[in-house]
Amino acid sequence: MDVTRTAFGTWSGGRYMHFGEPLSEERFLNVIQHAYQRGVRTFMTADVYGDGAADEMLGRALAGLPRDSYCLVGAVGHDFYSGKRDGSKGYPRFTNPQLRPPNQFAEYLRMATEKSLARCRADRFDLLLLHNPDFTGYTSERVWSAMDKLRDAKLADRLGVAPGPANGFTLDLILCFERFGPLLDWAMIILNPLEPWPGNLVLPAAVKHDVNLITRVVDYGGLFHDDVKPGHRFGPQDHRAFRPSGWVEAGCEKMDRLRDIAAKHKVTMLQLACLWNLSQPGVKSVIPTLIQESGGSAKAIETKVDELASLPDPASAGLSNAERERIAEIGNNKGCMELKGANRAHTGEPQPDRWGLTNDHELAAKHWGIDADADFACTHKMA
Repeated sequence: MDVTRTAFGTWSGGRYMHFGEPLSEERFLNVIQHAYQRGVRTFMTADVYGDGAADEMLGRALAGLPRDSYCLVGAVGHDFYSGKRDGSKGYPRFTNPQLRPPNQFAEYLRMATEKSLARCRADRFDLLLLHNPDFTGYTSERVWSAMDKLRDAKLADRLGVAPGPANGFTLDLILCFERFGPLLDWAMIILNPLEPWPGNLVLPAAVKHDVNLITRVVDYGGLFHDDVKPGHRFGPQDHRAFRPSGWVEAGCEKMDRLRDIAAKHKVTMLQLACLWNLSQPGVKSVIPTLIQESGGSAKAIETKVDELASLPDPASAGLSNAERERIAEIGNNKGCMELKGANRAHTGEPQPDRWGLTNDHELAAKHWGIDADADFACTHKMA
């Protein structure tokens, strides 16, 4: 089964990623099952979440269901087996030269995939993603040959790449498409009406290379769930607390300018965000983060699942060209942040999530009409 229009990620619920009110084990289990019962048919996990605990939770939640009734998506790439966690930076990528030489990449990827499948109580992934790759992950023939061997071994039906965790990696993704496009079925990007940049720069290349796109952070840090308002207090470990001051207020003001479009189409703000994403070239799936916010006025996470599951068909409830353009204009965030991945501003040795531009990056930018300086520059601070 291929990835469906709506998807559920195990980073939801705050249980493994420290945002909102962390759900109890029992409630999170029930939320996953509720998503299935309401019609969501794609479930995505990553082996590093909870050091395997998210895999196990998903396996428990889906146990007993017909295997051909849902799409199972896995992600491997962070070595929490032999690597040491570096605080908020997380575990190292398996391609870290201090962990293993390139001739051991295939062995690691097979081991990690098999262990993740065992925790998920499955014999194969419908889609397996390379999770948060470093420079080597995007460019290494050994890495992608090893990924292809996992498909040959029937451990995965499809392959893809999931950049992150922060925003950026535009030229890296495009270069990956150009080098390994025939192996790639899917890629994941950050995209939503208030955060079109830089994800929108990837869209033409994805279409050209026939790579379908899954879009995450559709909810823009929870704002499109419509229960994060000015003055909202985030917990000390909540990653949203580290966004620039005033981002909630600025985002809510922009959302208010979009409410007439949502009302016209009789959809919630989250559904509007999903419909906008799905109207973009190459985008085939939306996977918002589902958060149980704190406070008495917070919307129940089960209700957020219901909104996602009841998303209208874009073919019948689609946005007009004028509406899409108006939303993009209101949400224009170009230059609002420092981006990760290939960046001319980086000097010295490559870091796990940031490195300098290579000649191949420059050529890819030129080919796709991207200015490697102006199109990635942080020019102002905004939400």
